[in-house]
Amino acid sequence: MSEELGKIEKPEVSSFKHNRKVLQVPLIYAGKDAPADYTELFEKYWQQANEMVEKLENSLGSVTVIFHETVSAGGEEGLKMLETLSPKSHGITCNRCKLDNRLKCIEDTDLLTEVMDWERCLVMGFLNEKVAAKIYEFYSEATRKRYQYISKAIDETLKDGDVALLFIREGHLVQFPLDIEVFSVAPPVLDEIHRWARDRAAKREKTQEQGD
Repeated sequence: MSEELGKIEKPEVSSFKHNRKVLQVPLIYAGKDAPADYTELFEKYWQQANEMVEKLENSLGSVTVIFHETVSAGGEEGLKMLETLSPKSHGITCNRCKLDNRLKCIEDTDLLTEVMDWERCLVMGFLNEKVAAKIYEFYSEATRKRYQYISKAIDETLKDGDVALLFIREGHLVQFPLDIEVFSVAPPVLDEIHRWARDRAAKREKTQEQGD
């Protein structure tokens, strides 16, 4: 079950029937050459995300475990990886890892790299439809196995009373156990980011049509 943060009004801890909870934060990135208008939205997004997580912690209890997709190690090693991969989520993570190693690995390196390799193949494009279909089949199967692994890792790591922070991309296929309550942290600016992406894609498509 997933609840939008905007719909939560100062919930009492005793009102929740599940003993394990996950605060799910959508991952977004910005490259060094990102447009200024997107960078502004990006900065606002992570500020709002951190504020919303803090608000939930005030109601549910402090985060005890942190999960981050594509980080293939936990503890100090994982934090070093995360610093390069996603400085913003790294900052939020570090604020909650001062006293102990709360960052736990939920990735299998072989499955993760397999999915990434198939993704690169798909981006290249193909002339032959049969080849494209086969590559997509391999990609889909590897993705399914990866998400199954992540779901199992979360289930095996979370103990009764744990409040986990999960950084993961939108549209993921992780299936959470029924006794885990999931709270979707959706900063208001996320809608603006989606709109920005749609507008940018539409402009690019229009430019291509004019050039043909």
